[in-house]
Amino acid sequence: MTALLWLRRDLRLHDLPALLAAHEAGGEVLPVFVADPALLASAGAVRRAHLAAALAELDESYDGAVVVRVGRPEEEIPRLVREVGAGSVHVSRETTPYGRDRDERVDRALDEVPLVATGTPYAVGPGLVRKADGRPFQVFTPFSRAWHEHGWPRPAPLPDGLRWHRGVESSPLPWDAEADVSCGEASAHARWEEFLEEDLEDYGDGRDRPDLDVTSRMSVHLKYGTIHPRTMLADIAAHPAGRTEGAQRYVTELCWREFYADVLWHRPESAWSDLREDLRGMAYADPGGKAADHVRAWQEGRTGFPFVDAGMRQLLAEGWMHNRVRMVVASFLVKDLHVWWGHGARYFLEHLRDGDIASNNHGWQWVAGTGTDAAPYFRVFNPVTQGERFDPDGAYVRRYVPELAHVPGAAVHQPWKVPDGLAHGYPERIVDHAAERVEALRRYEEAKGSRSGR
Repeated sequence: MTALLWLRRDLRLHDLPALLAAHEAGGEVLPVFVADPALLASAGAVRRAHLAAALAELDESYDGAVVVRVGRPEEEIPRLVREVGAGSVHVSRETTPYGRDRDERVDRALDEVPLVATGTPYAVGPGLVRKADGRPFQVFTPFSRAWHEHGWPRPAPLPDGLRWHRGVESSPLPWDAEADVSCGEASAHARWEEFLEEDLEDYGDGRDRPDLDVTSRMSVHLKYGTIHPRTMLADIAAHPAGRTEGAQRYVTELCWREFYADVLWHRPESAWSDLREDLRGMAYADPGGKAADHVRAWQEGRTGFPFVDAGMRQLLAEGWMHNRVRMVVASFLVKDLHVWWGHGARYFLEHLRDGDIASNNHGWQWVAGTGTDAAPYFRVFNPVTQGERFDPDGAYVRRYVPELAHVPGAAVHQPWKVPDGLAHGYPERIVDHAAERVEALRRYEEAKGSRSGR
């Protein structure tokens, strides 16, 4: 009997436990992807383009067997089950709030046909790493220790004798693919191998330098599941540089991704609500009111702070931003413009090709000081000193802010101090950072005082 393999965040052939389970159910396997309008509504053009590219590569590796349907999964999956007489539907276990609710709806709609969940998009499934008393971790460092101690299985093998179900009609995607976008399993492995050979060993030294561009850029592949983190961890362990400081730093970054997924699993409301309840009363500016012009300047990279503007322009140009810069631009929106982090998180999800709700939204909360960090609100990134430290020669800024191409070296981070620094159209600063830092801390103390009843 045919088994349906419903693909979501696992667009690959190798190291896919759900595919192995579908094959072991007996008979042929029909792989299907459902373009869900509810998810597509929040995805910008860059995410749709990368999804289309990933699906194209997937169909090629599946010998043209992938079926695409457009619509609500709770309608499309049961319809396809009836169409082919499938005896089971196999998925990777979903862990996001929307994904869990969606799968429950599909499970109910399938009635007596089982929805079988095998594996997750993570090396260690969210919810599996807990304290000795069974409670979830709320701080990264102890979670990281427990995560390492828990360990993870080896990559799943490719099934022997795999047979695809053929002859099922596929629907066209409801948007045009971009020919120059590369995203899929082959692309993921090619980029991963390049990073392992060229940058893994020195990752610890260079990862905070956007001017050097030595990060792995694997986040987009983890987003769509064109490679599994378990595969990456196995490759690091087997690599000659696998025990270097750079390699261990990279493993820590993978662990951060798993930590945020675990937090979201236990606290699904934290996707769009402050994890720290004591700071939910913080006073923020209305992004549609008097702050609208400032927010628009932030979105378009016209704040007058070069390191911030370079990051926001990189986001618009590439659908990606260096992680160090993500923290700086997020801090600027929340603590210089006093806008609630959720507005920035939505903007990122719309424009990032690697937009992942757990990592994105909890990363924003980490910067905002309302998330998992123990006492982080006093951390207010200075956009000038951050630029001078992590873009010491100004190469990153000049790459994305052509109005400052004439300003040499580190002076580019304070062009207002250069005689002709603003001569080519670069804007004046929209706020005084020092004054806004004081205001951000005042609001913090006010929120804490209000919560405690003082």
